Amino acid sequence: MEKEKEKKPKEPEEEEEEEEEMEFKDCENEDQTQPQEEEEEEQKEAIEDEVERSKVGIMRALAEREDPSAKDADDFMIRRFLRARDLDIEKATAMFLKYLSWRRTFLPKGIVSESEISGQLADNKLCMQGVDKQGRPVVVAFGGRHKPTKGNLEEVKRFVVYGLEKICARMPKGQEKFVAIGDLEGWGYSNSDIRAYLASLSILQDCYPERLGKLFIVHVPYIFMTAWKVVYPFIDSRTKKKIVFVENKKLKSTLLKDIDESQLADIYGGKLPLVPIEDC
Repeated sequence: MEKEKEKKPKEPEEEEEEEEEMEFKDCENEDQTQPQEEEEEEQKEAIEDEVERSKVGIMRALAEREDPSAKDADDFMIRRFLRARDLDIEKATAMFLKYLSWRRTFLPKGIVSESEISGQLADNKLCMQGVDKQGRPVVVAFGGRHKPTKGNLEEVKRFVVYGLEKICARMPKGQEKFVAIGDLEGWGYSNSDIRAYLASLSILQDCYPERLGKLFIVHVPYIFMTAWKVVYPFIDSRTKKKIVFVENKKLKSTLLKDIDESQLADIYGGKLPLVPIEDC
């Protein structure tokens, strides 16, 4: 019986060639896998869109059966309510029907007239100007200009709805969200109004869901955190993710990440003067 020949050890150069070949094959596999992954991702997105479209149709039918005025709402509005309830049709429909009832009661004429909120408008505490890099209108609210003793809670609510209606009317075609800058410069305990904050939050979340794209809170005084701790538990999880507290020293650089200098208000180092909401 012949003895097996001992295998000749590989030369270092041969080992390097094999390693390079293996690496090259790995790269080839990666190149083949990447288009597959991208295609799967595109299919996944398409399926999600299809699911949304299907649920919008189902929700519309349910809502119209309960309230015929639902037929006046476009699919984008219904989709916003669906998204606000994580595509849960039952919860979104209940929320939407509640909104329709609220709107009939709160806005019987379809609008809030400026004569109803003249005291709020006089404080010049809500302005608009420009759009962010995604084309979303930019709104600036000045918390330090709010006077709780001026007017009553009902007037504040009407002012908030007036502002939101104005903002939505200014949305560019295809855009559903806006960006807000909450400026608290000069804010003190005399400006604190927890009831108004909670009422405004409720209107935004329950009646204008998925309209807020992002909220920058700037010039924040330390004492504001006392009020913030009271309001924070009432903010839903989706809205919380959209809120950014901005340090004074990083104010301009932070805003410029989302808003081009040509569209940013001049008080923050941009080029545009702010315009009072009633003049927009």
